[in-house]
Amino acid sequence: MRQIENGTRSDLIEGARWTKSRHSAPGGNCVELAALPDGSIAVRNSRHPQGPALVYTRAELAAFVAGAKDGEFDGMTV
Repeated sequence: MRQIENGTRSDLIEGARWTKSRHSAPGGNCVELAALPDGSIAVRNSRHPQGPALVYTRAELAAFVAGAKDGEFDGMTV
């Protein structure tokens, strides 16, 4: 099994089945997720399906989601 590195073009990740949130609007700016064979999760921008993917462990994504729910990022500006 080939290790998928951060920044790998998402269209080159063999067997990835990308999933978008059911809350996503058609044509919207969304992220898509794909479970990888090693248990990690790849994330890509739905508007750039050939663009780079970021790869996280399930624990890393769970920590991020918990932080977002707890408001840890509410003070950040873009």
